[in-house]
Amino acid sequence: MALDIKESTREGVAVITLKGRLTVGESAGLRETVNQLTAASRFNVVMDLSLLDYIDSTGLGNLVIYYTSLKKQGGALKLVNLNKRNIELLLLTKLHTVFEVFTDLNDAVNSFFPDRVIKRFDILSFVQQNEPEK
Repeated sequence: MALDIKESTREGVAVITLKGRLTVGESAGLRETVNQLTAASRFNVVMDLSLLDYIDSTGLGNLVIYYTSLKKQGGALKLVNLNKRNIELLLLTKLHTVFEVFTDLNDAVNSFFPDRVIKRFDILSFVQQNEPEK
């Protein structure tokens, strides 16, 4: 399945919704989308991964590249609506310490506004809920 990319804007924050698989052969379109945003001086980005089935190492590496690039420009990349497998991938690679992760799109957008109350993804709660029983 090809990667489907939809871009929208919420309160000046770019929201990129991904559907399909973020893999070595499917990353070019996302790179182009992020490049277009930065060319337009739009450096605050939320990636909605609710419809993303799979991320391989190249896809994950690209997310880190986009994060770094946006941060250097004074912006940020935040992730929202990750499935269980993709959360486990962030934990395994320790990238949960890099990316801000949210379960709600409104919270992710609101995180760009310091005066707003937000709820971040609770990684500890996720780990505790998914521990195998002994």
